[in-house]
Amino acid sequence: MPSDAPRPTLAFAGAGAVAVLPGSAPATSRVERLLENGAVVLLVLAATVALLQVFFRYVLNASLAWPEECAQWMFVWAVFVGAGISAGRRGHIAIETFSSRLPPAARATHAMVVDACVALGGVILLGEGISFVAKTTYVSPGLGWSFKFLYAAVPVCGALTLACLARARLHGGSALRALAPMVVAIALYAALLAFGTGLPTAGGAIVLMVVALSLIAVEVPIAFAFVVGTFAAFAPQGDLMLVTIPQNMGTSLNSFTLLAIPFFILAASLMNAAGITSRLVDLASAWFGHLRGGLGHVNVATNTMMAGISGSSMADAAAIGKILVPEMEKRGYSPAFACALTSASATLANLIPPSLGLIIYGALASASVGALFVATIVPGLLTALALVIVVHLCSGGRGRDLARTSTTERWRALSRAVPALLLPIAIVGGVRFGAFTATESGAVAAFYALGCGALLYRVLTAELSFAAAREALHDTVVVAFIIAAAAPFAWTLTAEQAPQNVAAALGAIAASPIVLLALINVFLLAVGLFMEMIAAMVILVPILVPMIKVAGIDPVHFGVILVMNLVIGALTPPMGMLAFTTARVGQVPVVQVFRALMPFMAGLLVVLLIVTYVPALTTGMVRHFGP
Repeated sequence: MPSDAPRPTLAFAGAGAVAVLPGSAPATSRVERLLENGAVVLLVLAATVALLQVFFRYVLNASLAWPEECAQWMFVWAVFVGAGISAGRRGHIAIETFSSRLPPAARATHAMVVDACVALGGVILLGEGISFVAKTTYVSPGLGWSFKFLYAAVPVCGALTLACLARARLHGGSALRALAPMVVAIALYAALLAFGTGLPTAGGAIVLMVVALSLIAVEVPIAFAFVVGTFAAFAPQGDLMLVTIPQNMGTSLNSFTLLAIPFFILAASLMNAAGITSRLVDLASAWFGHLRGGLGHVNVATNTMMAGISGSSMADAAAIGKILVPEMEKRGYSPAFACALTSASATLANLIPPSLGLIIYGALASASVGALFVATIVPGLLTALALVIVVHLCSGGRGRDLARTSTTERWRALSRAVPALLLPIAIVGGVRFGAFTATESGAVAAFYALGCGALLYRVLTAELSFAAAREALHDTVVVAFIIAAAAPFAWTLTAEQAPQNVAAALGAIAASPIVLLALINVFLLAVGLFMEMIAAMVILVPILVPMIKVAGIDPVHFGVILVMNLVIGALTPPMGMLAFTTARVGQVPVVQVFRALMPFMAGLLVVLLIVTYVPALTTGMVRHFGP
């Protein structure tokens, strides 16, 4: 790929890559800040309620009926309120490919088109959400509350999307230019409602895919592309089908399994705010820094330890890259190699529990998250070993990066990092022995991190803790809102029997599970070239899981394979968001990073093949140690 070609990047909250209107820098209003703080409080309260359930069940041996449902509803509202606010800040994930190369006038027009599509998504959520809330009559079993209160989060999200987007456009621009996308969106919505029933009703899945993928290609945020695509597919089928949009979006997040995502993200944010990352770097440096390619080994070791805390590859790539990439450059490593190694090592966050990728897969495939956590331990450690071997081979002729530390210094570094190292052991052990569920372990991790930072290390103040919770909310919203927006898409595929048709087609080609797994691996690696992991999972899991079940492949084993494929895809061009993240941190041309990634990719692919065709590495662990 030539260095002057348009390079796709990801825009998402919390990464500093959020696209804004040319010449604008939307400020946060007091109302937005108040709503944002309210969403943060809901997220923290959800973790508190989940921890309360652990206390009552495990300590008092008296489980409560309402905490799980209460935590889920708080999560739903936090996500939808946060999603509406993030729309005004251009904080949702979007694949950027060409807009940065446009001249200023064309870029402003392109931004208006994208905003019109986002506004159309907001109008759809507002209009159809209100309609569905009016039709909702049933009550929740645990709280006894009407589901109207739950699904009301959808139209509120739509209203916030329109209000925050309008305010962002009003910042530094004329009222007419600012409100034009909203006017266009309302006109399109009215036109589709008025004339959509005259369109052909067959092939809804095809319409959805064409519209959604076309919008993604022109840099519309992925979640809103799904919302608009689903509306375009359902509009010809009348009001009864349109209500499935808010219904599926609200129901998809009303899941106790998905609550693990914000809980572990919150734990990682609190750990970072408490300086745990730097303590892990110090530990790895004391024990491995004197080896040949010492800082490379430190990089892998730090990512391995951080993986047991954060579960997010993007978070680890950004946090560790800021610390180690500059230091590796000072020690004579090429900047591209340092960025490539950091990118490859960051994949461990989704291959060592608690992995957000496995949590999402477990929710989508109805698989045990606890079993997935246990199943991925050996593949994750094999991946770390493969990266260490590549670092050793690529470091021939290098001297020592760091002087050998004394035994006393090593044990001192270990003692400072022990609280962080105990967390993944506590998570897996607690799930294994039934002290808490995989989701509740996230709440335990968050409060454990808070306790370490505030009481043990005495670093976390109330202000820092709330800032960490706000960051966790932003990172949660961009992940969870895509899952919600993709839920109607998955429902459409199931209704039109797309999984069964694809399974039949591949079944006719693949005569055995061995051949089927090979085809799926090739397919997933190709998907990873162009699609972000979460979006790929919400689209593909409903298609692939029925297929592998028919072929007799264990869904837990397949979950590890799928996540491994997709995190490898996060390293490959043209998407390669991990490569782009570290390239931004190290200020290195991303083409050079992709080239430097080739030996690490080879090591990862070898591990993928081993894990694929030696299922005992995953299922054996579950049989002996799984929940």
